Amino acid sequence: MSQSQSAYTAFAQLLASSGHPVSPAELQGLLLGRCCAGAGFNDEGWLEEAQDLFESEVPSNLRPALIGLQEMVKTELTAQSSVSLTLLLPGDEDSLALRTIAIGQWTQGFLSGFGANIGSTELSKEAREILEDLVSIAQISPDEEEDEEGEVAYMEVNEYLRVAPLFLFTECANYVAPSTEDEQSAVH
Repeated sequence: MSQSQSAYTAFAQLLASSGHPVSPAELQGLLLGRCCAGAGFNDEGWLEEAQDLFESEVPSNLRPALIGLQEMVKTELTAQSSVSLTLLLPGDEDSLALRTIAIGQWTQGFLSGFGANIGSTELSKEAREILEDLVSIAQISPDEEEDEEGEVAYMEVNEYLRVAPLFLFTECANYVAPSTEDEQSAVH
């Protein structure tokens, strides 16, 4: 079982046990979308947006998991050496149909988070093309048959989604990493 698949399963169980039928994929997509649009990494802002997805107050037992998810996303987005993201999706041992549905949910969440936070920021042609691709991916539906061609297409979309947000984050988030001096003064 891969790390992202076990995280997906753990999140799905946690969400189900709290009575919230929210997809872990959609939840992570929402978080990444808002961060890529420049919403930052403020816990309260993220929890407020998650609350909209839950359509109720975020239960106290979910708060630490949501904040942990945000820390993971922050680490991946701000790492100088990051070339792709870890997506919270079902593993390869799950059916292609389930994985395809999750990719659609992830993309819908991303677009929702990005759209709610981008404001009037002017986007480059490349960023607009990525968003158009994401709109198309959000409409994905599973094929009737699970075959090698479907698996290849799934893997190509998955790889695209692991890198496209990094471009949008770089262009839109205006994130400035704290300098070593800033970090040291915060410690003292």
